[in-house]
Amino acid sequence: MIQIKEEILGNLETALTREWLETNGIGGFSSSTIVGLNTRRYHGLLTAATRPPVGRLVLLSKLEETLIIDGRRYELSTNQYPSAVHLLGFKYLIGFRLDPFPTYTYEVEGVRFEKSVFMVQGENTTVVQYELIGALPNDRSYAPIVLEVRPLIAFRDYHSTTHENGALNSNVETASGLTTVKPYGDLPALHLAHGVAQIDANGFWYRDFQYAVEQERGLDFAEDLFSPCAFNFDLTASSKVSIIASTERRAVNQADAFRRVELKRRELLGGNPARAEANPLVNALSAAADQFIVARERCKTVIAGYHWFADWGRDTMIALPGLALTTGHAEIAKSILAEFANHVDQGMLPNRFPDAGETPEYNTVDATLWFFEAVRSLLKHTNDFEFVRANLYVVLTEIIDWHVKGTRYQIHADDDGLLYSGEPGVQLTWMDAKVGDWVVTPRYGKPVEIQALWYNALRVMEQLAAKFKDTKAKKKYAAMAAKARASFNQLFWNEEAGCLYDVVNGDVRDASIRPNQVIAISLANSMPSKDRAARVLRVVESELLTPRGLRTLSPRDPNYIGRYEGDPRTRDGAYHQGTVWPWLMGPFITAYVKTFGARVGRKFASEWLSQFQEHLNEACLGEVSEIFDGDAPHTPRGCVAQAWSVSELLRAAGEDAYAKKELSASKASAKGV
Repeated sequence: MIQIKEEILGNLETALTREWLETNGIGGFSSSTIVGLNTRRYHGLLTAATRPPVGRLVLLSKLEETLIIDGRRYELSTNQYPSAVHLLGFKYLIGFRLDPFPTYTYEVEGVRFEKSVFMVQGENTTVVQYELIGALPNDRSYAPIVLEVRPLIAFRDYHSTTHENGALNSNVETASGLTTVKPYGDLPALHLAHGVAQIDANGFWYRDFQYAVEQERGLDFAEDLFSPCAFNFDLTASSKVSIIASTERRAVNQADAFRRVELKRRELLGGNPARAEANPLVNALSAAADQFIVARERCKTVIAGYHWFADWGRDTMIALPGLALTTGHAEIAKSILAEFANHVDQGMLPNRFPDAGETPEYNTVDATLWFFEAVRSLLKHTNDFEFVRANLYVVLTEIIDWHVKGTRYQIHADDDGLLYSGEPGVQLTWMDAKVGDWVVTPRYGKPVEIQALWYNALRVMEQLAAKFKDTKAKKKYAAMAAKARASFNQLFWNEEAGCLYDVVNGDVRDASIRPNQVIAISLANSMPSKDRAARVLRVVESELLTPRGLRTLSPRDPNYIGRYEGDPRTRDGAYHQGTVWPWLMGPFITAYVKTFGARVGRKFASEWLSQFQEHLNEACLGEVSEIFDGDAPHTPRGCVAQAWSVSELLRAAGEDAYAKKELSASKASAKGV
C-alpha cells in the first residue's frame, strides 16, 4: 500500500506531480492525479482499447462530484482553467492511497467519504465506487446527504483533444439502472450502470480545461468536454454507490463481484518466486510488471509504456525476461516469442505494430538481436529446449543467414565478422530520436552494443546447435563468434579513456562516453576481458551513474544536455544526449555483479536499489518512469510507467541483487548454520 500524506495533498503544486494508473490487460487504462485534476490529455477514467491493445479512445474523461449536505453544495472536483484552478475539491481531501486501487478520502462537515477506481481485466470497463465511511456525528441532524455525479465525456483518440462541436449527439438513453450515450455514430457507445438515482438529462459543454503537462511539452493543451447528464444519489438511503463505465452493457450489482475478482487477482499476482523473498521493491516491481502484459488478438504482447506507447519489438524483447520470466510467467514468454517469430521478415523482427493496424514496421537493428537474448533467458528459466526446437530454431537460423548476406538498411556481417548497419536518414539502435530529417544520434557503422548482441546471438546459436546435434552449424557459429570477438577487442578498446568506443565506422572511432558499452559486459556471452570490463564499469560509474539510472552521455561532453524539457524538437534533442534511463541499471547491475563478484556487486546493487525505491512514491505511484533529467534533482520525465524500466530493475533485483543471496541464507539456515 502507498499512502500520500495530507500535507502533500494540500500542496497542489506537489500533488499534481503524483499520478496513478489502472490498466485492463488489453491496452486500455484509467489515470489521473492524486487530487483528481487531469493534467494530461491522456488522463481519463476510461481510455478504451477498441482494437486491443491499440485503437485507444478517451471516452470518459472524469466524473464531477458534488456532496450536498443539508442543501449545501460541496464541490469535490478540481480543474485547471485558463485563469485559475477552479472547484477546489482537493482541500477536502484528507487522504489518498493505493490499496491496491486508487482511493480518495474526503472529509466535509465531519462526514467522511471515499472514492475508489479500478478496471476490469479483459474489458473496457472502469468501476468507480463511493462510500460514506464511519459513523455520522450524533450531535447534529443530517437530512439528506446527496451525491451528485456528472460525467464529462471526450470521445476522441487519446493523442488528441476534443472541442465543442455541432456533430455531437446529446441524446441520453436510460433504462433499469443503465444510462447510455453515443455521441458520434462511428464511435462506440458508453454505458453507465448505476444504482437508484434521480437523473438530470440536461447536457452542456464545459469549456477550456487546461492540461499543464501537455503545455509544458509544447502540445495541444486545451479541451472542451461534454456532460450529457447528472446522477443524484441519496447516501442516507444507501451509503455505498457504484458506477460502472463500460463499452459493454453491465449491471450495477456486478460492481462488488468485479472488485472481489480483481482483489484476488492482485493478491495472487502471478506465483512469482521472487515475491517469496519479501523484498518490498521486488514485490512492488512485480505488481507493476503486471500492467504491461496485454492481449493482442490470439496472443500476449507488451505495452512499451503508459500513457502513449503501444507494443514495440525492441522494448518487448528487452522487457520480456523481467516481466514474464523473473515473475514466473514462462508460458506468457513463450506465447510472445512464438508470435513475434511469426512476424519475422527478411531476418528482422518488427519494431512496431502501428496503432491504426497497418503493416508492422521493420526499422531496428537491435530488436532482432535482443530476441536471441530473450530466448537464452527463457532456456535459463525453463530449460525447455523442445519448445525452442519446435517453434523458434528454424527462424533463428534464418535470421542469422539474413544478417550474414544482408538485409534492410545495409545490415550485414562485415569481413571482420562484426555487424554493420545504417544509412542516412534512419535511426536503427535504441538511441532512436528523430525530428523531421534530423537523426539525433545516427550511430551508423558498428555500434558497440550491436556487436555485443551479435556475438551473444552467435554463441546462443552455437549452444542450440550443439544441443540439437547440428554439428556443422555448431562449428560455423563458433567460428563466426571467435572472429567477431577478435575483431571487437582489436577495434573497440579505447586505451586513453579506459573504456570502449561507442561506434566504429571504418577509420572513425566515436569516443563519446555512453552507457551502451555496459551491454557488452552484462550479456552472458561477452567479449571484453575481465580487466577491461572492470575499467569500463569504473568509467561508467564515474561519468554516467546517478541515483535514478545511467546518463546517456557524459556531462563532460560538449553535446551533453542536462534537462529534458521544452517542445518536441528540444526534448528529442535531449532524449539520448544526457537524459537518464533507469532501464540501463539492469545491465549495469548485472555487469557489476559479474565483474566484481557476488559480495561487492550485490552490496552495490542492494544499496542503489534501496535508494531508488523512493521513486515509486514520487511520480506515477508504484511505477517507474521512462526517463529522468541528467542534472540533479533528476526530475522524472517521459512516460510515467515504462516496461523496460520496471522489467530490468526487477530482473536485476531478482537475479543479481537479492535472490541468490537470500537463497543462500535460507540454505545455510536449513543446515543449522
